[in-house]
Amino acid sequence: MENLGGGYDFMFCQICGTMLSFKSHKHAECSLCGFKRPAKEFAKCEISYTVTEEDFRRDLNKLEPFIKVKGSMNVNFEVTMKQSNEICGKCNKAYMNFTERQTRSADEGMTVTYHCPNCPHTETRNT
Repeated sequence: MENLGGGYDFMFCQICGTMLSFKSHKHAECSLCGFKRPAKEFAKCEISYTVTEEDFRRDLNKLEPFIKVKGSMNVNFEVTMKQSNEICGKCNKAYMNFTERQTRSADEGMTVTYHCPNCPHTETRNT
């Protein structure tokens, strides 16, 4: 394989760096600035590239995976209530139940929701 100009950039415009394309059998041309390079300069050059599954998916606008999982992706889980020493702000009950969830980004604290077992009062705090 022959390299023009000492590098692997023979298929790129010497003026603006855009990839050259063969618009005729006589020359390769830059679509941006119009620079032309004679096709004879490419006679002994070899070009190869690799195409991946991801390239095909992107070109075909198929963003779903090639492999599909059977069944439902819905997940059911139980929420376990815990007791705290927090006093209810509405009925002054001596303790409240609470749940914790990660509702913000992973580098931030949990969201704690307090539920009074005596009245319908709830409080939410970000820790």
